[in-house]
Amino acid sequence: MVLQYKKKNVARWKDYPGKDKIEGNVKNYDFRLLSENRKKILVEKNSYEKVMKRFRQIEFFKHSK
Repeated sequence: MVLQYKKKNVARWKDYPGKDKIEGNVKNYDFRLLSENRKKILVEKNSYEKVMKRFRQIEFFKHSK
């Protein structure tokens, strides 16, 4: 899975480098989650907390089988 981010007023998405490497607070950014091949959006544009919550759910069910 690929986590991407962008500033709320910018149109271009970038790959997420890590919480400590972005400028400012994560509340100033939108986040989304893509499949590994980047063809399917798993989580639409949302806050960091909501996207990471869904990311953890997907990872849990992927490894619980």
